[in-house]
Amino acid sequence: MQYRKFGRLDWQASALGFGCMRLPVVDSEDRSKIDEAEATRMLHYAIDHGLNYVDTAYGYHHGESERFVGRVLQGGYRQKVHLATKLPIWHVNGPEDFDRLLNEQLEKLQTEWVDFYLLHGLDADGWKKVYQFGVLDWAEKAKASGRIHNLGFSFHDEFPVFKEIVDSYPWAMCQIQHNYMDIEHQAGTQGLRYAASQGLAVVIMEPLLGGRLAKAPAQVQAVWEKATRRRTPADWALQWLWDQPEVSVVLSGMSTMQQVEENIASAAVSGPGSLTEEERKLVEQARQTYEGLCPIPCTQCEYCLPCPNGVKIPVNFRIYNDGAMYGDLEEARRAYQHWLKDDERASCCEACRECEEKCPQHIPISEWMPLVQDVLGGNQPYPSR
Repeated sequence: MQYRKFGRLDWQASALGFGCMRLPVVDSEDRSKIDEAEATRMLHYAIDHGLNYVDTAYGYHHGESERFVGRVLQGGYRQKVHLATKLPIWHVNGPEDFDRLLNEQLEKLQTEWVDFYLLHGLDADGWKKVYQFGVLDWAEKAKASGRIHNLGFSFHDEFPVFKEIVDSYPWAMCQIQHNYMDIEHQAGTQGLRYAASQGLAVVIMEPLLGGRLAKAPAQVQAVWEKATRRRTPADWALQWLWDQPEVSVVLSGMSTMQQVEENIASAAVSGPGSLTEEERKLVEQARQTYEGLCPIPCTQCEYCLPCPNGVKIPVNFRIYNDGAMYGDLEEARRAYQHWLKDDERASCCEACRECEEKCPQHIPISEWMPLVQDVLGGNQPYPSR
């Protein structure tokens, strides 16, 4: 295992962290039923091979992840890792909920403290809510009581919101979605570098885009075949992250022992500056190849907004494009239902064409919207190209 600087803290973190959101289950229809024997074997193997950062959250596996982690870290394993969990801000209705939730989590985790307590999934609205409830003052008291040792946040919004949050408090760390396809999405590479420049450790989530970068389509695999050193698509994605000195930990939500073994092996040969310039160019070619598989040329500039009917045009297009690029229609349909409200989906487009007059890419938005709805909201396949 390789170890890396963790922000301003006097501690070296393992390059690979174990995310406990996608543990194996015994019933694919019920994510709360963790396969405890296999998940225990996986987590103990990882820790025995040097992994020292374990991440969970209140809602993972419908509330059972924290309970499982509490059990699996017994027998001396708790002392071998730094443990992170997260405050579910959507369950916060007032300041009194901060203590109630943290105490419940500590009980489930069978520990008196967590090393890192993250405000979970912050965006502009969530940050405004917990800030107004005095979460930072409360966190200082929780730190003084010893129940949390360090405060951080995980993030899902755009860079200006990210910078505002980073600048608001001397956080120990942040957790952002980042991979070679998301360099300009959410916090992006700009956010990674800014947070690191301010002394925050940066923990990476979704390094493989939920597994989508682990199975390359033929066009992208052809790019990887050009490399002198052969790697799996997953290893390329992980090594690209570990190549960057600003990255402190790469979290992987591992579901099988094979994934654990392969990721431990990848982490063992990782390091800042470990890719050659030729290899970095290949990753750029892979990104461009994926983007070439993108059917709608939307740049997410948002000039088309606001839509008179409230349709989130760029989000609809991004979800549609992701499904086409990564060959995962079912995941795109799930995202369409999860990330968009009923009145924000393509089905609400009335073809007024007001957006088309403002689109720099001259996309025929009103023609695409019915197709987006048919594919993501209905039963139609992606049209052949």
